[in-house]
Amino acid sequence: MFSFEGFLDLPLIWYGLIGTALFLYVLLDGFDLGLGILFPFAPSDKCRDRMMNSIAPFWDGNETWLVLSGGGLFAAFPLAYAILMPAFYIPVILMLLGLIFRGVAFEFRFKATGRSRRIWDYAFHFGSLAASFMQGMILGAFVRGVEVEGRSFAGGAFDWLNAYSVMTGVAVVFGYALLGATWLVMKTDGITQDWARKCASYVLGYVGLFLGIVSISMPVMNADVRALWFSLPNLFYLLPVPLLTASLFVMIWRDLHRGREVRPFLMSIGVFLMGYIGLGISLWPWLIPFEITFRHAAATPTSQSLLLVGTAIMLPLVLTYTAFCYYLFRGKASHESAY
Repeated sequence: MFSFEGFLDLPLIWYGLIGTALFLYVLLDGFDLGLGILFPFAPSDKCRDRMMNSIAPFWDGNETWLVLSGGGLFAAFPLAYAILMPAFYIPVILMLLGLIFRGVAFEFRFKATGRSRRIWDYAFHFGSLAASFMQGMILGAFVRGVEVEGRSFAGGAFDWLNAYSVMTGVAVVFGYALLGATWLVMKTDGITQDWARKCASYVLGYVGLFLGIVSISMPVMNADVRALWFSLPNLFYLLPVPLLTASLFVMIWRDLHRGREVRPFLMSIGVFLMGYIGLGISLWPWLIPFEITFRHAAATPTSQSLLLVGTAIMLPLVLTYTAFCYYLFRGKASHESAY
């Protein structure tokens, strides 16, 4: 069977593909999860209708990238999948239940009237909140590392539940709320937009606080990460990451108070990108921190080659379709149902 081994660094390519897919999921599903987090606090039902309509064409497609991340990990790095899934069975199941719950609420809310609509409003909110919080807890537990013995997970079923993972869970909730609020600033006007600006200004401070805590705690928890970031000349090479992040926070704050509509959302994406880059630098080259690298967890070159052929064909199609949808449904959302 044909293999790209010898021509391409397949483990590195798949490491990059899965990392990119995961970032696209966090970014794209993050703003509609954030919208769900803010949902019950909107000024009126018309505002909530506008919020729903602003993500109606996109929300289910955004979750495609979660499937690609999980499926890619299973196929390209089976050892990592076999270790990480037992470690995170419970939060992953809770996250998926939250996503299912909000999906059902999304569909039913458009058909509900009167009092029953309020039930689906809260279902949409709590489903979004649960999914976001669980994603943050998984991130926190992953960063701390999982207990590995040989080629198997050796920890307990609730190792993921600790003070640090709860903190990162709350951090992700505020981060998604920032994405959702700046998305609404871009996609709405009038009362809804004014309210979204206030929400974005409020959560921005919490996002900065939690990002600072995570950035400080990782070097404190791990000597290798501390040496990577604070040794010379690495300190000078990596200094642009925190400086750019701080600059982005300042620009978001100024744009929110100067009436800009599109740039706050783009700058919020930049904050997530800088955080993701910083996390990637800290965890390189570990796929299971700090136990197994992506090269040790890789599937056989034949398997990765076959997967890469299918991905090379389908991924550009998915990206093109996604970009076309966002282009087609550009502009402001209305409160009239168009789902």
